[in-house]
Amino acid sequence: MIKLLVPVDFSDTSRNALSYALDMAQYIPLSSVLIFNSFEKVMAGTDGTPLSSNSDVRRNISLLALENLKNSILNNRKIDVTIQAEEGSLLENLESLIGEGKFDMIVMGINGATRMEQIMIGSSTLNVVAKLSCPVLIIPPAASYNRIRTVVYASDMKNVQATTPVKTLRKVLDLFSPKLYVVNVDTEHFVEISDEYKQEKAVMNQLLEGFEPDYAFIRLYDFTEAIHQFANDRKADLIITAPKKHGFLEKIFTTNHTEKLAYHTHIPLLAIQE
Repeated sequence: MIKLLVPVDFSDTSRNALSYALDMAQYIPLSSVLIFNSFEKVMAGTDGTPLSSNSDVRRNISLLALENLKNSILNNRKIDVTIQAEEGSLLENLESLIGEGKFDMIVMGINGATRMEQIMIGSSTLNVVAKLSCPVLIIPPAASYNRIRTVVYASDMKNVQATTPVKTLRKVLDLFSPKLYVVNVDTEHFVEISDEYKQEKAVMNQLLEGFEPDYAFIRLYDFTEAIHQFANDRKADLIITAPKKHGFLEKIFTTNHTEKLAYHTHIPLLAIQE
């Protein structure tokens, strides 16, 4: 059983993420989905005039919109779906919901079509990844759900006993029973695999016992290009990362690589905090 939390702002990006979450939930027994909207403290018309200062009125408007969205997307899917709307910032509301321990995963969209969309939509999603401990599944704008049969787990293969989110990672893998690749990208070209790497690989094998992962050791400078290309070549359905705050996360999401993994891959990306 898994409980999915899907924040929506009624944009095409969030609608697509919701559609993906609902399709995925169909293949997970006893799963449930909460569609959530965080509305602002003041609603304004197109001319900037406040429409209402009453929280209950705004909540009812939001709930009506959520109900319409649910009915338009749910179609004939047989899934336990509920809706909820709360006033305030998205991050604060999600922190409250996650703090109650009721959810296993957040599913959110991300859009890289323009720089402004990256700033406005992407920053919200990446803030959730950075601030919350709950796994966040990031859905690219054109992604549609395919059965998750092949998964790429990106690891720096350093101190894996302490840095691998074993419990959550195994729980996710148990949901799909996929073919698993553990991929390590290193910037030092033409260097043989070290004894340290071999030791870490042995530990990782113990942590992932039962999933029989294959390993890839890639010597490329551009991390995002390497992971993206490897995942494409294996026709992966999901990429998993375990971002480190103020380090690995920034390396993936904020540096100006030619192909930014979060914004430009068509493959969903699951971020699991250590």
